[in-house]
Amino acid sequence: MKDVTVTGGKDDSFDGEARHFEVIRPERQLLPLVFNSPHSGRVYSAAFLAETRLDAREIRRSEDLFVDELFAMAPAFGAPLQRAFFPRAFLDVNREPFELDPRMFSGALPSHVNTTSIRVAGGLGTIPRIVAENMPIYDRPIDADAGLRRIEEIYRPYHQSLKQLMQETKRQFGRAVLIDCHSMPGGVTVGGHRRKPDIVIGDRFSTSASSDIAYAAISILERMGFVTAYNKPYAGGFITEHYGRPGADCHAIQIEVSRRLYADEQSYVKKPEFIALKQALTLFIQEFAAFLADGEDSAGLAAE
Repeated sequence: MKDVTVTGGKDDSFDGEARHFEVIRPERQLLPLVFNSPHSGRVYSAAFLAETRLDAREIRRSEDLFVDELFAMAPAFGAPLQRAFFPRAFLDVNREPFELDPRMFSGALPSHVNTTSIRVAGGLGTIPRIVAENMPIYDRPIDADAGLRRIEEIYRPYHQSLKQLMQETKRQFGRAVLIDCHSMPGGVTVGGHRRKPDIVIGDRFSTSASSDIAYAAISILERMGFVTAYNKPYAGGFITEHYGRPGADCHAIQIEVSRRLYADEQSYVKKPEFIALKQALTLFIQEFAAFLADGEDSAGLAAE
């Protein structure tokens, strides 16, 4: 497997010495921006690979391929970047902490578990039942205690760290803007004419961020030549919803980048176009930062 790390470990988690995620901080934070890449993790424990019914290629179907690398320049502009190492197939931090399907587990789950959400029904809960294309991950139940340890040992620290980044940013700048970074399958289409967007910006239908923030992101991207869509088919998940509080000047938008622009979705390798796309997204970060820094021009930009 290229660009994938396999670790040892005594159970279905990572090695006790391994880090589950990292925060890459600038020398000095200069922007009210926080970048987050929760689904690009590609460190698979040997125990997890032994537990899944899928092979080492199939289990990667849920990865947001190389998204952390696409936005890696954020710290150079003065914004922190948090990125997961664990794979989405193992644990999805873009869900409520306890969206769990009881049919997946042996043993009792706590009474506060959300077993009826649409995401659980679709097999994409906090501990997923499937990867993309409806491929079951397991062929036998998971021990309930082992599943709950994933939440306690990885999910909670991940969100504690992200919450801290947002609080620090808000204290320093008086506002905080989270950009939750994802990728989408290359075949995604929008609307009756079936156009394929390059990038989708989501703000939970204007509830997780002030509208001028999403409009500015779209305006910048379209001026750069990207085909964009707004809230369809991706409006944002738990992270966008949970951290976006426009009334408190805490905003969150989700950005979905089409994988057809930069990666082979069958072999999981970067296309030659990856470098140019990374450069373009670096320019996007720069221009979006300028928008946030210039309150007077921001209104005109959002109206374009």
